[in-house]
Amino acid sequence: MILNRMMRKYLLVAISLIAFAVQAQKANKPNVVLIYADDLGRGMLGVYGQKIIKTPNIDKLATQGVQFERAYGAMYCAPARASLLTGMHDCHGSNQLDIVKAGIYKDLDHGLTFDEIKSKINAVAVPAKKDELFLAQVAQNAGYKTGQFGKLEWGFATTPERLERHGWDEHFGYYDHLRCHGFYPPFLFENGEKVAIPGNTYIDCAKTTEFDSPENYKKRWDMTGKAVYSENIIMEKLLSFIERNNPKKTEQPFFLYFPSQLPHGPTATPEVHKDFKNNPNLTELEKEYASMVKMLDEDVGRIYKKLEELGILDNTIIVFTGDNGHEIYYPEVGRTSKGRKNVKGEVYDNVHTRYNSVVTGDVFDGNDGMSGKKRDSWEGGTRVPMFWYWENQIKGGRVSNQIVSNYDFLNTLAEVVGEKQAKEKDGVSYAKAVFGGKIIKRDPIVFSSVTGPAMVTQEGWKIRYVTKKDVFQLYYLPNDYEELNDLALLEPKRLEKLKKQLFKECDNDWKNGFGPRTIRVK
Repeated sequence: MILNRMMRKYLLVAISLIAFAVQAQKANKPNVVLIYADDLGRGMLGVYGQKIIKTPNIDKLATQGVQFERAYGAMYCAPARASLLTGMHDCHGSNQLDIVKAGIYKDLDHGLTFDEIKSKINAVAVPAKKDELFLAQVAQNAGYKTGQFGKLEWGFATTPERLERHGWDEHFGYYDHLRCHGFYPPFLFENGEKVAIPGNTYIDCAKTTEFDSPENYKKRWDMTGKAVYSENIIMEKLLSFIERNNPKKTEQPFFLYFPSQLPHGPTATPEVHKDFKNNPNLTELEKEYASMVKMLDEDVGRIYKKLEELGILDNTIIVFTGDNGHEIYYPEVGRTSKGRKNVKGEVYDNVHTRYNSVVTGDVFDGNDGMSGKKRDSWEGGTRVPMFWYWENQIKGGRVSNQIVSNYDFLNTLAEVVGEKQAKEKDGVSYAKAVFGGKIIKRDPIVFSSVTGPAMVTQEGWKIRYVTKKDVFQLYYLPNDYEELNDLALLEPKRLEKLKKQLFKECDNDWKNGFGPRTIRVK
């Protein structure tokens, strides 16, 4: 009997030690903060040479962390987010990345109830496969608390049921990407519940126009019904999440995803930043847009400071990246053009002529001297900033030549948090490159566009297909940053090989190179 008591005592001690070891292992895992900018061209950042807008907080992550020079997003918001959260590129024929058309949440309490809207969305949205793994679930499986704040999911319209299925323990923000185009929402959503925002009265969230005029200027700065700027309340909720889930108290690491609205237009800001207020070289819209970029940088600084204050900065990885290339939200006739025309009014054919900062008159050079912008398959449409920072753990001051895509993040996170690789995904882990290891050999990066699919190999060869004109182009990016020298006629064998490979990646149907389908809500 005494022996049994002793055995039970030792057994309890052993169980306690195991439990302690498990908790210690969880506590030692790094927190991960993923900051996802919206329509932020690389050229808008100081680290890429931006002169007008100072971005010291984002630049710090780049210069004191590792900077991925060859990082790709997708052609625009929804495909990029779908790829990020699923680990799959956006040229498949599968309907798993389909986009639900936005706008239905403007009818909430104006003809439709919340339950009716959810039913309509869930009726047309393709349900996730039973064994489908999503980004947040990777973190959950590793024992992490997960939270998402801002422009939620890949949309364009989503529901709390879908957010829960994708692995989010907590969330706050927009369920409808069309409403994200306004910055003064009368309501947002928190963990499946509608949250009213007193003082904001516009159904369309006070969306402005993308073109300026005396009337439009007056409308932007009439603050009636615009009490709370969305980025501010989203940041409050985000910083609260960090405080409440401090691993020093909870003994559980967290994964925080911050898909900001900034600096997506139409341009709207609660105030013009002092850095630009008296700049005679900028138009009013340019000052306001610059202020949105500046706010994003300052919010990155607020996140950094909060981690520092809580004493968890040294065990937190911060990743900064974005969804797609630059977009013009500050056009002015005769100065800066928008759309498919240059400043002279001449139309780009997107084969021989294309968008760039010079012909468009972009004072910021937002796409960092590359060809193309948002929705294009040129580098300026899909190449994005990407920086990984971890104090004293990731060697700073490095620029990695590892080619990476947003759909690689799922498996990269898996390796960082100790989960097995999801081999069914298109994305691969580049964690070794993050921590100073050798460049990994990998399959080419694939992405869709409004003109058709494109693919970039590890060696730097790029094929793009302009489907409607049946034109294939071939570029060697290490020697051709602006994509000016089409080598298709000089490299016929290479072109043919890459053409077959790209067709296979499109599931043998070029139509898939235009990206996921958009489904209307009935």
